Amino acid sequence: MSQISNRAAGKKSNCSKTDLGMSWGLMASMVVLLVGTPVASAAQTATESVKSTIDEVIYVLNSEELNQPGRSVERRQKIEHAIRQGVSYEDMAKRALGRPWLELTDTERQEFVALFVQLLRDTFACRIDHYADEQVLYLSEQREENFAEVRAKLSGPKTETVLDFRLADVLGHWHVYDVVIDGAGIVSNYHAQFASIIRTHSYTGLVNKMKEKTLVVKAFETTTAP
Repeated sequence: MSQISNRAAGKKSNCSKTDLGMSWGLMASMVVLLVGTPVASAAQTATESVKSTIDEVIYVLNSEELNQPGRSVERRQKIEHAIRQGVSYEDMAKRALGRPWLELTDTERQEFVALFVQLLRDTFACRIDHYADEQVLYLSEQREENFAEVRAKLSGPKTETVLDFRLADVLGHWHVYDVVIDGAGIVSNYHAQFASIIRTHSYTGLVNKMKEKTLVVKAFETTTAP
């Protein structure tokens, strides 16, 4: 049975592991670099919206002051504040879940979005430091009505990764709703995993698995915080 991803590697990785399945490490962490409430003005181009968020995250990552011992919590909070500039959590979670979303109450939707965000943050917390020295090259932008796709390349010492950010302009704000990395999409990956678990265990079973994962991650963060 296909299951939710949870294997991640950091420079000194002690990241939690559960039975939720194979990792989508780089993919999930790049998404979380951009996840949040859409606030970028549509007066910006889609590329400018993506770039402003990534630039701010990289600035925090490279801050010598925030990399001092004992400031990891503050540093993480600043990163999380910065990343709430480019992507709609709700739109991404809704697309990943698919048809079952239509049957959920507002309360259930809020719960699912929160669990989906934690699912992404698990990998993000383990890998974010790897992006401090990466170079992001913005290659092209295509736009059709209220949708756009920004192609970029993440270039590092050992590898290059092509990123396609898919954005929508909603009420004057650009937000990312999917990222395709080297041809593999975040939303489609999680949709396949969620659908498989729902077929076997029902939607409630999926939520329970996501809750189990969240508890493990919270325990890990508590025991490793300075």
